[in-house]
Amino acid sequence: MASFVWDLLFLLPSLLLVLLSVALHRPTVRCWTRSAVQAAAWRFWVTVCLILELPLHKNTRREGAKPIGWDISSGSAQASDGPRLICKHTALARYLLRHCGPLARSRLASWPRGDPHLQTMSSLLWGQQGDTLQFTRDHLLLRDGGIVALDWAVGTRLGEARRRWEGRKEQQSGGKSLGCFTPTPPVLLLIPQAWGGLTPHMKALCHQAMQQGFYVVVFHPRGTSSCPLTTARLTEFGDPADLEQAISYVHSRHPSSLLVAVSEGSGSGILLSYLGECGSSTHLTAAAAISPVLQGQLWFETVMPPVYRWGALFHRKLQLSRYTSSFRGVLDVDRALSCSSLKDFEETLFCPSDWESYWERNEPLRDADEVAVPVLCICSSDDPLLPPTSTLPLPLFLSNPYFLLVLTDRGGHCGFTLESWIRNVAPPRRRREADEGEFTWKRSYTR
Repeated sequence: MASFVWDLLFLLPSLLLVLLSVALHRPTVRCWTRSAVQAAAWRFWVTVCLILELPLHKNTRREGAKPIGWDISSGSAQASDGPRLICKHTALARYLLRHCGPLARSRLASWPRGDPHLQTMSSLLWGQQGDTLQFTRDHLLLRDGGIVALDWAVGTRLGEARRRWEGRKEQQSGGKSLGCFTPTPPVLLLIPQAWGGLTPHMKALCHQAMQQGFYVVVFHPRGTSSCPLTTARLTEFGDPADLEQAISYVHSRHPSSLLVAVSEGSGSGILLSYLGECGSSTHLTAAAAISPVLQGQLWFETVMPPVYRWGALFHRKLQLSRYTSSFRGVLDVDRALSCSSLKDFEETLFCPSDWESYWERNEPLRDADEVAVPVLCICSSDDPLLPPTSTLPLPLFLSNPYFLLVLTDRGGHCGFTLESWIRNVAPPRRRREADEGEFTWKRSYTR
């Protein structure tokens, strides 16, 4: 009898596993199990957020609130969960509503992959992995003796073969890509975060642009991303002087190519400032800003969650510590390295006496009325690094024909993770339909 009991106890775990496997094949049990696991995971995540002082975002829209802008998926002003296009009614806006397939058909991931903090950390730390990218660097000597770095993206031999094959396949099927693999491919200029470094999110963008036939070049300000610092001067948040010289150099290398720019996060400060200062004399044809800092002073004065604040401060202080001896005579290095906020750090570096006058010359949108090329800004309502969406300068987008805002409910900071089973590639169109809907820059997009 004793041996029978021991045999039964020995087989009990296996019997339980068999019963559990059989039960999970029933839809009702599987649904209950999934709900219980999600509820437990949510409670665990809430606890983690409370410990790390991370805000919990709820994507709810107020009942009866009048929606602002167009719903991209339907092209109407009806309320929905999709991204919204907020801009002045122009020919370019109507074209985007009709033809921006990826924005209309893409479905943003739900929790847990769609959590704003997980999306933000994913885009900044581990992100999506594409083919291994290699870069060749140009060091550009500036007028004041400083140096900025321009990294030209070059794919591996396998990646080059794949892109050529995809280009031939697309041309044979009658499709048309942005780069189109022409003799004079367009140039995409990428501007990373202000603290430097190329995030996995930007690397994925590099890979996609190269697949479309673009030349891709990454701009690194002085003193960032192993760029040598030859002057005792760092780049102010909204100072576009270095970027202007870099764009002129890129244009001189490819004078017959269209030049477009994309910025990420705080890197939008110098891009928007450049577009405003240069106006119609810019070499850029269009620009886009992903999770941009539209109001610099407000961003620095808004309290950021500790995890993100200390991460950004760590990068900034690390850059400064490499050149401590060079800056001893021009600023209080010890005070800067002991700062506990981005505002104090920026103020110590550039404006120890007058914070307000600093932003009079560095606010990204200070010359917004002078911008003369289309600028697409993509923002998320749950971005944990930016001020609330209630502070967005919506009157600018509703009155200025060159500024367009895509606002989503989810996305985090530079995240915008999609559901894995959703394809954001437009289906092939017949030649006649494609030709009838073709948009050219010769058409007035400010009507």
